[in-house]
Amino acid sequence: MKHLVRSPAADDALVRPAVLAVPAAILLVVALLVGLDVVSDARAGGTTAHLLLEVAVMAAALSGTVLLWGQLLLARRRARDLQLDLGRARADLAGFRAEADAYVRGLGAAIDHQFTRWGLSAAEREVALLLLKGLASKEIAQVRGTSERTARQQALAIYRKAGLAGRAELAAFFLEDLLSPPAAPAREGVREGEGGGL
Repeated sequence: MKHLVRSPAADDALVRPAVLAVPAAILLVVALLVGLDVVSDARAGGTTAHLLLEVAVMAAALSGTVLLWGQLLLARRRARDLQLDLGRARADLAGFRAEADAYVRGLGAAIDHQFTRWGLSAAEREVALLLLKGLASKEIAQVRGTSERTARQQALAIYRKAGLAGRAELAAFFLEDLLSPPAAPAREGVREGEGGGL
């Protein structure tokens, strides 16, 4: 998704197409009116200097019209590209969420299974989940509507049943496999298990 990252300067450079269409249309009308005036003045015998001045104004208006229409087309193309990027980003996000949800459900089921193996009561399961979420005993007591002493006693019962020393070991029990480093890719020309180091 890194192709979707845009700098704030790039965002500022994007112009809404409607902002460019109005001035381009106005310049086109000005160029047409000046062109009609040039024809009228030429028929009426206007001076060369006056006609040249009006032709210069008409050329400037036409140049501005072409420039603004070019910018308009570019802005429309950018808007279309942004819409495509947004669609891809939304699809990527939906895929990520679906994958993450599947992992979370799997992790939740694994945690629940381990709680069953330890023989935790319903109250102890709830406290254990809150401990895993990082809540302190006082916060657990507030969430569950119990005393802080009860929350501490339930935490101690969990550690005892699980054979763990405390909160850190409880968290480590479930996170150890999740946080293992990814396997290093095999180097070209070196097969797995072959020596190549010191």
